[in-house]
Amino acid sequence: MTRVAAVDCGTNSVRLLIADIDTAAGTLTDVERRMEIVRLGEGVDRTGRLAPEALERTFTAMRGYAELIARHGAEKTRVVATSASRDAENRDEFVAGVVEIFGVVPEVITGDEEAALSFTGATRELAALRPARPYLVVDIGGGSTEFVLGSSSVRAAVSVDIGCVRLTERHLRDGDPPSPEQITSAVADIDGALARVRETVPVDEARTLVGLAGSVTTVAGIALDLPEYDPARIHLSRVMAAQVHEVTRDLLHATRAERAAIGVMHPGRVDVIGTGALILDRIMREYGFGAVVVSEHDILDGIAWSLV
Repeated sequence: MTRVAAVDCGTNSVRLLIADIDTAAGTLTDVERRMEIVRLGEGVDRTGRLAPEALERTFTAMRGYAELIARHGAEKTRVVATSASRDAENRDEFVAGVVEIFGVVPEVITGDEEAALSFTGATRELAALRPARPYLVVDIGGGSTEFVLGSSSVRAAVSVDIGCVRLTERHLRDGDPPSPEQITSAVADIDGALARVRETVPVDEARTLVGLAGSVTTVAGIALDLPEYDPARIHLSRVMAAQVHEVTRDLLHATRAERAAIGVMHPGRVDVIGTGALILDRIMREYGFGAVVVSEHDILDGIAWSLV
């Protein structure tokens, strides 16, 4: 048994998993799983830089995580940074802060590396469900979305710059609710990216769509009509395309106050959930999936597995 700590710093959130991994049994058991919305990537698409206030929000959350890692005695720690840190001119400031807090250098991974870790984290537990293979694993983040095709390992993968924060800032920033013209602009951006995905990943060969990350899990919670966010109910649930279409339509027509009042909604997702849902909806429409299997386990779990 090995106790490990995995930190995933994305565009919208920074997350921590402290877990015990039994390599003989092939099991991962949570000790702590935390998430803070920090919006590290706020404004990066426009300015090309990480804002000082975004860095400080991120470092504050990380300091709390470092205390938990020390308290639980994790033997190994890995910090992975994704889209916002790849894009920023001043990412050295981010790296220096992480080294000071955790004592390890954050790995600003490529889109392909991000995709492979997401695939590992998402698919370790799918065997019990016996879904048809190959899987298309889709990780909708704040700045980018990863697409990974594979069965037991990755066959093809690509990362494209459509994420819930990036596209909200680009197209839906001033809408409450957004106008039809803003939604049309966002759809065109998404569909263009999905066409580029087809050039690298043979999506038509996939038999099961697996959706990851907060936009997907929140849509699932709404579709399941949960009164509050319940990871156990959401994990490995199957949401039909018609439900995703309905939830997306409702979110895009809701005001900010109406979205904030939804029981499963994390306060940090209120402004970007409409765009996140739209990305999932367009993926299902464009690629012809009738359902999505929703996983609470994703790149964070993949990072943890990589430590043993």
